[in-house]
Amino acid sequence: MGSTKYLASMGELSRKDNSLCFRKEGKNIYIAVENIKELYCLNEISINSKLLDFLSQKNIILHFFNYYGGYSGTFYPREKYQSGKLLVKQVKAFEEKRLDIAKAIVMGIGKNIAEVLYHYYKHDKKEVKETIDWIKSYFAERVDEAKDIPELMSYEGEVWSRFYNSFQYFLPEDFVMNKRVKRPPDNPMNAMISFGNTLLYTKTVSTIYQTHLDQRISFLHEPAERRFSLSLDLSEVFKPILVERTIFDLVNNKRIQVEKHFDKKVNYCLLNEEGRNIFIDAFEKRVESTFQHKKLKRKVSYRTAIKLDCYKLIKCILENEEFQPFSIKEGI
Repeated sequence: MGSTKYLASMGELSRKDNSLCFRKEGKNIYIAVENIKELYCLNEISINSKLLDFLSQKNIILHFFNYYGGYSGTFYPREKYQSGKLLVKQVKAFEEKRLDIAKAIVMGIGKNIAEVLYHYYKHDKKEVKETIDWIKSYFAERVDEAKDIPELMSYEGEVWSRFYNSFQYFLPEDFVMNKRVKRPPDNPMNAMISFGNTLLYTKTVSTIYQTHLDQRISFLHEPAERRFSLSLDLSEVFKPILVERTIFDLVNNKRIQVEKHFDKKVNYCLLNEEGRNIFIDAFEKRVESTFQHKKLKRKVSYRTAIKLDCYKLIKCILENEEFQPFSIKEGI
């Protein structure tokens, strides 16, 4: 986990010679930069242009979060990898292959949700079988037959809704939510999903930065929505595996508890600092955990799997190969 550093406290971040200095509560904490690829600022942190220039030299990405634990923005060093040929081809793929690539992403979401639910079906939570069967039949058929992006997005919304509704069968009552609420989250489950999705999104931003892909040209999400809309695309299929599985593990093992790890106000609910730290630690461990990759015939981490999806997309764009996003069942 040496490639990521989280700063959860208020303070001031600056350059000190060839390292970083984080000053909080009158004390200096020095941070070596050799193995850091991304920094997360989860609180009010002061910076200056000297620091940004240093981070740019080291190709370190800086992510900023707001009070609600939501993503505020990213300091993105100048492009490390650029390819005019790929940029032209990526735009052309958006014009000619957008629906096919978007269908592959939505189908990948459904497959990974079904596989996550199947784990609970095997452990006597038979109620989830209805959603698994729906994904494998109705959902798969409708995605395949979809005529445009809005229709596809409606099916994506429905599969997430059914997934969230299934939580009631294997999570404690305190963590069951009536509906997905994002800005701001209004209960403990919404708070964890929002925070986890944002961590995964920024992790994908950092991964795409290491490739020649253009972050702004996406296929499922509209490019005009956000600057880094491709990160929204490529992170989707990993949410059930990296975000929801992290949540299920923390909740069912009582490492995250409603009464201890959340700040509740009238219309919102947030992880407190202790809760955020527990969540981050579990999330990072899951991202760095490994599985046997069936095609490469070796163990790779889920962080690497995100990067491999970037390379699959590049092959689709340049060599016209069918894009197949990561499948937890198939291990590729």
